[in-house]
Amino acid sequence: MSTDLSQSVPLPKTSLPIVIFGAGSIVTDAHLPAYARLGFTVAGIYDPDQAKAQVVAAKHGTRAFASMEEATALGLGAVYDLATPPAAHPGLLEVLPDEAVCILQKPMGSDLAEADRIIRICRKKGLKAAVNFQLRFAPALLALKDAIAKGQLGQVVDIDGLLAVNTPWHLWAFLANLPRVEILLHSIHYLDMIRDLLGNPLGVHAKTMGHPSSTVSNTRSAMILDYGPQVRCALSINHNHSFGRKFQACEFRICGTKGAAYVKLGVNLEYPKGEPDELWLNPGADWEQVPLQGNWFIEAFLGRLTQLMRFAVGEDATLQGSAEDAWHTMALVEAAYESSAAPAHPIRKSPDA
Repeated sequence: MSTDLSQSVPLPKTSLPIVIFGAGSIVTDAHLPAYARLGFTVAGIYDPDQAKAQVVAAKHGTRAFASMEEATALGLGAVYDLATPPAAHPGLLEVLPDEAVCILQKPMGSDLAEADRIIRICRKKGLKAAVNFQLRFAPALLALKDAIAKGQLGQVVDIDGLLAVNTPWHLWAFLANLPRVEILLHSIHYLDMIRDLLGNPLGVHAKTMGHPSSTVSNTRSAMILDYGPQVRCALSINHNHSFGRKFQACEFRICGTKGAAYVKLGVNLEYPKGEPDELWLNPGADWEQVPLQGNWFIEAFLGRLTQLMRFAVGEDATLQGSAEDAWHTMALVEAAYESSAAPAHPIRKSPDA
């Protein structure tokens, strides 16, 4: 049962060179290693910090472009990787060749208004853009989707997500003054994953907050996604569980009318050390662990970037996780923050009230 589940995206027969905008840690830790493993050619890197770009390019055997004009000189003969902060996306999209294939680092802007602006630019220029919500391409999630598609769980009726970890927020100094952190920059992956499994929810109930031990604006969230009367979907997210590894968790339980699945996402446990991901399936008889072909990091990047390339060279007709699709994840995030800011339903204070 478990060995015939798809966990990867087939490599394309051909590929286009890749132009990377940005030379930060996401590029050095994930994108460049992923491209190397896939055998894709990186034409070069552009970053306003020329010295930084040159160091990264030299280390990875490619070139540093001196200008935006140089970086876009290949026209439609390249795939453009915008591994940059969300605020830089609109300006970069404007200078890309019309109808270019590109991928944007998540999130798709800092709020829904910025996502709206990005979509308008993509539509105006005919850009074929994806957004790097890559969890849906992790081996465990690809296998889970395949199991669901093959009817091993029946109709999915329950999704429970539990995260109780001790995230070292101090590793990312830029988070200190941001008004939106937990849902926008972390749980957005889970929301996108759930949308990939179930489609768009009807609505969301949410509460997000900080913690007395942290200066980060929000590090804990609770969310209920409304999928109507048949499906229950709830997330409990706590990044401040600082009491040792023993009862920490980063897991999802997906239950259907015929079977169930359990997913462990190990990267968040004792971060950045991490642990292996796990997928267990119970198609109605007993639990069986599915041997996985890798973890969320970096294997999910392999799947995301491979599918983008397959689309770019015409081997896939559909761009999965497109900007048009990602906009709905951003709309869900926006709704969650709006729900959190709204007052809870009041409770009567006495029988005479």
